[in-house]
Amino acid sequence: MPELPQVDDPDAAAFQRLYGPWRAWTPAQAAAVLADWPEPWWVAGGWAVEAFTGRSRTHEDIDVSIFRRTVPSLRGFLDPAYHCWAAGSGRLGPVTAEQPELPEWADQMWVREHAWQPWLADVVTTPDEDGRWVFRRDPTVTAPLDDITWIGPDGIRYLNPEIALAYKAKHTRPKDDADLAATLPLLDDGQRDWLRDTIARLHPGHRWLTEHL
Repeated sequence: MPELPQVDDPDAAAFQRLYGPWRAWTPAQAAAVLADWPEPWWVAGGWAVEAFTGRSRTHEDIDVSIFRRTVPSLRGFLDPAYHCWAAGSGRLGPVTAEQPELPEWADQMWVREHAWQPWLADVVTTPDEDGRWVFRRDPTVTAPLDDITWIGPDGIRYLNPEIALAYKAKHTRPKDDADLAATLPLLDDGQRDWLRDTIARLHPGHRWLTEHL
């Protein structure tokens, strides 16, 4: 029986024992794979924070974001080099040519080469309205993709830092607190106001509001 990778974090070790290990792409590796895919995609999460702040941090995975309606297109583009699995609600299920759409219980699609290889990317899907990004945490908030993302010096599109932090506010793990501390001094007034107002609306009484914003 193959040995599992040694992981110090007990939660991460339990996760890997159940679902398998991760060896996530970097943004540059994701860009190389997706270079010829014609639909929009962007990097969110911790990699988006690192790109904005210039502060290096550890990464357990990579959040590659796409519009949900483009899932069948991406699955077809990645086939047969990569296998895609719907992920969500503690469940995994294959996304195939016969079933190319994500089921209702999934908002993510995990990508790996095959069952004996680690996961490479967590593709996070978001709805859109005629090409306008829709904020999953508050669908009343929509915007053109160019308004909620920016192009890094590496030529890769990243989620705006204030939006990345708004997603992170739901959990506020130690790494999320560290991302807030690194990012907040670099935000302009408009970004800071948006972040404060959004957290106040979605998470009233959140400690970031009293301690930082």
